[in-house]
Amino acid sequence: MPRRPRLDIPGALHHIMVRSAHNTPLFMDDTDKARFLEKLGEYVTSGACAVYAFALMDNHVHILFRSGEKGISTVMRKLLTWYAQYFNRRHRRRGHLFENRYKSILCEEESYFLELIRYIHLNPVRADLVKTLKTLTRYPWTGHSAILGHLHHDWLDVDHVLAQFGRTERTARISYKRFVEEGFAMGRRPDLVGGGLVRSLGGWSQVVSMRRKDDMAKSDERVLGGSLFVEALLREAGEKELRQLKVRQTGRTIVHIIEEECLLRKVNRIELENGGKRRKVSQARAVIAWRAATELGLSSAEIARHLGVGTSAISRLIQKKEEEGA
Repeated sequence: MPRRPRLDIPGALHHIMVRSAHNTPLFMDDTDKARFLEKLGEYVTSGACAVYAFALMDNHVHILFRSGEKGISTVMRKLLTWYAQYFNRRHRRRGHLFENRYKSILCEEESYFLELIRYIHLNPVRADLVKTLKTLTRYPWTGHSAILGHLHHDWLDVDHVLAQFGRTERTARISYKRFVEEGFAMGRRPDLVGGGLVRSLGGWSQVVSMRRKDDMAKSDERVLGGSLFVEALLREAGEKELRQLKVRQTGRTIVHIIEEECLLRKVNRIELENGGKRRKVSQARAVIAWRAATELGLSSAEIARHLGVGTSAISRLIQKKEEEGA
């Protein structure tokens, strides 16, 4: 069953998880981590987005992120494309660095905002990258130390987080620190890792209980939130998804787009699919990639399989078309 398109709604709260391909390390040293955060901040700022929590792990990254007017896709595509190129160049490696798709769970803010901040910032302790909660307060690779005032990131919205805990900075930081410490005693929180009915209700037993009462709840694996929140969200996102669904229901595929553009631009399809680099071929490839992403909702990896180039090249083509206002 094909993966459903992301719910990329401007202004929404997203828990983003990025994993390396084949569990390879994402960061070889602190320089890599610093560069990743530097570019994250740059793209978050330019995209008018907000970050409330983050954690850089050995082979994955967590970010709690509010999207700007253009959603999350543009920011994440730029960040991951840049970092993969930087990492491969610096460490003299080749091939994919990331899994084909990052995971994005759209979250109900009222119920999950604070829980996710705590969950994300406790990840290094639970993974034994940091030995104690005391050490975590000065650990530079989560947002925890910045919220406590020991580090500073212009792009991390510390004020919004602290506003949830108290009226003054001092009392808010004390309350926040206590909140995180209490969360550590709760152990691992699989209910916060993704979306869907079981996680939103806090476990399978709650689902069973509801079904016994004939109380049905709306759910979606891309959403962490209650039934009413999911319904409202899907209505808001429905127009874009419905448009893509109608295209798919007509039987249109990327093959049809390739045939149309090759005919229109007088480009040899075999040359295109074999990675030809002539200017005319490259221009056709860029348009096909853009159309496949916007009209069909295909991922860069799915598009790349048809166009003779790698996933990162497709991401760059789509990014360039976005910047051109295609």
